[in-house]
Amino acid sequence: MIGYLVLENGEVFEGERIGYTVDTACEVVFNTAMAGYIETFTDPSYAGQGIVMTYPLIGNYGVIPEDYESDGIYAKAIFIHELAEFESNFRTKFNLEKFLRDYKIPGLTNVNTRKLTKILRDTGTMRGYITSNISNMNEIMEKIKEYQIGKIVDKITCNQITTYGKGKEIKVALMDYGLKHNIVNSLLKRGAEVTIFPADTPAEKVLAMKPDGIMLSNGPGDPKDCDVQIRNVKKLYDSNVPILGICLGHQLMGLANGAKTAKLKYGHRGPNHPVKDLREDRVHITSQNHGYYIVEGSVDSRIAEVSHINLNDGTVEGLRYKGKNIFTVQFHPEACPGPEDTAYIFDEFIDMIKKNK
Repeated sequence: MIGYLVLENGEVFEGERIGYTVDTACEVVFNTAMAGYIETFTDPSYAGQGIVMTYPLIGNYGVIPEDYESDGIYAKAIFIHELAEFESNFRTKFNLEKFLRDYKIPGLTNVNTRKLTKILRDTGTMRGYITSNISNMNEIMEKIKEYQIGKIVDKITCNQITTYGKGKEIKVALMDYGLKHNIVNSLLKRGAEVTIFPADTPAEKVLAMKPDGIMLSNGPGDPKDCDVQIRNVKKLYDSNVPILGICLGHQLMGLANGAKTAKLKYGHRGPNHPVKDLREDRVHITSQNHGYYIVEGSVDSRIAEVSHINLNDGTVEGLRYKGKNIFTVQFHPEACPGPEDTAYIFDEFIDMIKKNK
């Protein structure tokens, strides 16, 4: 079946429909990963978005449930150049087409993703609409205009408190703003007991468990929409508990302390972003997935100092808070998908906790 992606600037991309056949609006973004499409599609930070994969062949090793980063797909749509005809991997359980259908996610293949990506780079992230019928463009453009991701964190967070690795020496409270499984795994590997809290859990309830450390997870959407979370993060900051923030968690900590955030033209999404650790004077290749950033200069120098910068565009990639056992990073040290260059971030967090006990 022929399908179309209509962008808010009026451009139309034709392709062949895959996955679940439903028309929907989304925010169209691109990801530069050459592998790891399973981890990418199951990253909750893509909630509300349609993902354009720049690597041309997707689906060649099928779908491996053990590699999911969440309990499903939170993206609104998938756009690829070529869907692999056959999947080949000894761990695969089924193909990508079935995966999309099972989670009711629409997609397009045979799309000119090179042209589409260039448009998004030049024009910036745009809203779009996937459909099988473009006969009524006025109606489609109106649906695109009306689409907003909104307060998405409240919709995707867990609905109950859950603990993993009971009986461990170090207890970590993990705030779920759209967390990835490998964040939990990375903490468990380092001997921590991890208790996951819903995003809107009051700070007082989190602190009542007397955690040795607190982690603020990644997540989707505009950080300024997370007003409840920002207020709670400020209360967590005022405690003396060591804190590590990742991606959205990094932004929320900044906002809680007076910093400003802004939207990137087309975002950082992929496992190939160079970031410099200013303390080590060393460059790491990082995995990233975000459309917003903390504005340099908006952070009070008496409160925090910049610890990492993005070498592509100079944006802030990390902050260390003065007089506090708190540091945050914009990139994803759990690296799924992506290189493991920055896994040391978890080691630093655990060491900080041990020194504070």
